[in-house]
Amino acid sequence: MPTRAATQSRAVLRRRFRRARQMLSRSQQATHARRITQHYLRSPLIRRAQRVAMFVAKDGEPDLTQLAVKLTALNKTLALPVVGVGSRMDFYRYDPSTTLTPNRYGIGEPPPGSRYLNTRSIDVLLVPLVTFDDAGNRLGMGAGFYDRHLAQLPMRLRPWLVGVAHEVQRCPGNLPAARWDIPLDAVLTEAGWQTWNLRLGS
Repeated sequence: MPTRAATQSRAVLRRRFRRARQMLSRSQQATHARRITQHYLRSPLIRRAQRVAMFVAKDGEPDLTQLAVKLTALNKTLALPVVGVGSRMDFYRYDPSTTLTPNRYGIGEPPPGSRYLNTRSIDVLLVPLVTFDDAGNRLGMGAGFYDRHLAQLPMRLRPWLVGVAHEVQRCPGNLPAARWDIPLDAVLTEAGWQTWNLRLGS
């Protein structure tokens, strides 16, 4: 029998969980950002991942600025996504001290002239999401940028895909996954890690 979540449309789920994260107070947001940073810095990834792609928070997503500053101090190479012509997404070098350029969605991107970073060289890709379930399924905003981009790469050449979210975005039951959805290797919230790819925990 399908779960209650599976019978709901993806659009309904997006509205529900976007609202949940938007309802978090500034204090809660700041606490979650600090705990997410702490959990990441204590994980095995801090030793093994030299190139980390991140995202700029919007619409109530966890703010990764503090994590970016910490990783830069540890000489990690950071990148942010840039959406170009034809909605093509690529990654470019990012430094927390750099002034970002808003794209057509109002999301900051590395400015023109930033250095391109091939996705095959990225170790960890921290991705935003609207909701996730305990099977590693992720529901994004609906544009499909990450799924299309990663689908171009053989699985063995993809970076580890880590969803970053608030616990209030966890969906009880299973999400209605589409055939093009790429599952997460792990998710990181203020409560800690949940991992489906055993390589991430070793």
